[in-house]
Amino acid sequence: MLGSVIGETLPLALGIAISPFTIIAAILMLLSSSARRTGPGFLIGWILGIAIAVTAFVLLAGLLTPHGDSGGSNVPRAIVQLLLSALLMLLAVRQWRGRPKPGVDPALPKWMAAIDGFTLKRAFGLGLLLSALNPKNLLIAASAGVTIGDAGLAALPASIATGVFVLCATSTVWVLVSAFIVASEQLRGPLDALHRWLVRENNVVMTVLMAFMAALILGKAIASL
Repeated sequence: MLGSVIGETLPLALGIAISPFTIIAAILMLLSSSARRTGPGFLIGWILGIAIAVTAFVLLAGLLTPHGDSGGSNVPRAIVQLLLSALLMLLAVRQWRGRPKPGVDPALPKWMAAIDGFTLKRAFGLGLLLSALNPKNLLIAASAGVTIGDAGLAALPASIATGVFVLCATSTVWVLVSAFIVASEQLRGPLDALHRWLVRENNVVMTVLMAFMAALILGKAIASL
């Protein structure tokens, strides 16, 4: 049972891991003059935010299956997943419609220009904000939380499944930060190139990603009926 739950939530974790704006923010932290403070601070905030979000939904999922029965159809779970899928699709459409016109540079948030002057505390706060209050991340964390909480697992297996999800969902950031600490000079060039590409293709990547997540969660909703 634990293995199947982890298998179900891994694709959802990928949806959080491949978040262009988050990766861009992490790269800008690492390319700043205080990278060795702000990079780890951002990482801790990012991990904590995802952990809080998915854990909250794991606990709330008990309201849908109060007796821990995960067998057969589950109409309340299906309704929740249908709503999550619809919201993700709306976000995908909004992202696509908001893409810059050809030849126009994408507009970036003003806070990105101020990252070079961030302190450890501000980097931590930004990581927490981007993870816990991002609509896409919340919707995906909700789906993962419902999947884990509805599986009827004991406390330890549920905690393991949640931990694996958080580890995978935050993998892009902790891999970047860890690699930079080990080989900062060698990674500056590749990180700068990745940053420019993500800025340019952010809308397209996010549109495809959210549409895929919406289809995935829709499939889970149908399976719950």
